[in-house]
Amino acid sequence: MKPKTINISYWIFTILFCAAMLMDGIAGLMRVQDGKEGLAHLGYPEYLLSIVGIAKVLGVLAILQTKFKVIKEWAYAGFTINFIGASLSHLFVGDSIGMFFMPLVVLAFMFASYYLWKQKESLV
Repeated sequence: MKPKTINISYWIFTILFCAAMLMDGIAGLMRVQDGKEGLAHLGYPEYLLSIVGIAKVLGVLAILQTKFKVIKEWAYAGFTINFIGASLSHLFVGDSIGMFFMPLVVLAFMFASYYLWKQKESLV
């Protein structure tokens, strides 16, 4: 891919991913009813919404910043753990295969952002 294509693709995937995570993080901090019901269904306590919400907002900030590469790596790792945990939680409570795969689809989207970031970094 051309450097310009890599850069544009990176920002498209990253902005869309970060927007989704920021909205989800804020919804968690607001403890919206759907989030409460979802966590109760999975057997998790309600206060986990606040913990994960804060982590998602901080993760978005870490991914969007351009100065500290290690912090960005850790944010991608944290989101990876979050999505794998979400998929397995749905599997363990007997949810449908669609519920199992949804977090993995978001994870694939995030991996596209990560891969393109690494491609972009190798051009510098």
